[in-house]
Amino acid sequence: MRRTLIFLLALCLLPAARAGIVDAPAANLEISLMTYGPGDIYWERFGHDALEVRDTVSGESIAFNYGVFDFDQKGFLLNFARGIMAYRMDAETTQSDIDFYAGEGRYVRRQHLALNDEQKERLRRFLLWNIRPENAGYRYDYYVDNCTTRVRDALDDALGGILSAHWVAKPGGMTFREQTVRLMSNQPWLMLGMDLGLGPYADQPMTAWKETFLPMTLESELRQVSVDGKPLVAKETLLVPARLTPPPEAAPDLRWPLLLAGLVLAVPLALPAISRRGFARGVFVAAGTLFTVFAGIAGLLMLGLWTLTLHRSAWGNFNLLAYSPFALLIVPGIWRLRHAGRPVSKLASRVTALSFAACVIALLLHLWPDFPQRNLPWLLLALPCWAALTWTFCRRHD
Repeated sequence: MRRTLIFLLALCLLPAARAGIVDAPAANLEISLMTYGPGDIYWERFGHDALEVRDTVSGESIAFNYGVFDFDQKGFLLNFARGIMAYRMDAETTQSDIDFYAGEGRYVRRQHLALNDEQKERLRRFLLWNIRPENAGYRYDYYVDNCTTRVRDALDDALGGILSAHWVAKPGGMTFREQTVRLMSNQPWLMLGMDLGLGPYADQPMTAWKETFLPMTLESELRQVSVDGKPLVAKETLLVPARLTPPPEAAPDLRWPLLLAGLVLAVPLALPAISRRGFARGVFVAAGTLFTVFAGIAGLLMLGLWTLTLHRSAWGNFNLLAYSPFALLIVPGIWRLRHAGRPVSKLASRVTALSFAACVIALLLHLWPDFPQRNLPWLLLALPCWAALTWTFCRRHD
């Protein structure tokens, strides 16, 4: 907030003889979309962008962006966990932004937009209104209200709805889930955790309008827009090349890796049904504890995201059928079998059988063409494990 106030004060104190982006004639302004490529840290993987307003006479150039948040704000971590993310608009000199992202190894590209004077004036007035402290804050949402959707909406308003008219009816290329997994693939464990926690919202059919929640997609889609028969992007310049490895073009297919992991984990879970040796029981206890604790904790987290937070992309997660908090009730029953001759816990046996049945139901639901969630990889991980545990408990009853 302090930087915004200083910026506004500096604008107000500009000498009258020297025009700048605030008072220059619209004919002297250039409007550009600045796109900054993905970074290495997880919150940088989705990239960033800004709207640049440049006065061609004075040379003043300011980049307006919507991606500022403060780790030190009161209750930040708790609010972040609850899905209450307070972001705000900010403005910096374009060169300071370029230097910052160049130092991080991220590409910087400028797309000069062919706006007429009326459109430039409308956009300038909006940005200067929006940067005021009382207007700068907003409630951030990863997919529908973020630093890029705000830039997109500002441009669309200045253009009289041309962008939405082009993109609302145009099919998107990927879902929210696919884009998330693709961009987070450089950090496999975080990628897997996010994919497990995303619910049906992340698999909804996409339009190009929705998919421009990503800076790189907005950048790409703008190249295809024409206004009055002329390209909207009049000139494009790569100011800083990327030094970081770019994200893959497509999301990785998680089905086979997770199926293989499920089959490997199912082997020790089935050992007590095959062998009575102490080694088999020890391996079973370790593998069974690992799987059921993971399933139970994952279920608790998914249930918490659904019922206690505003992260709507995690609501109604069908993975709860395969990874339930009730799995934690099985752990004592697994440990009972570490010694020979111990009877099988009836509670553990019943919860295991119900969990296996729920996983089978989830798989059958997934075969329905209109099923809203694409969670097959996680069912392929869980199903062999629940099948092996159920078989072990049934055989030990015998």
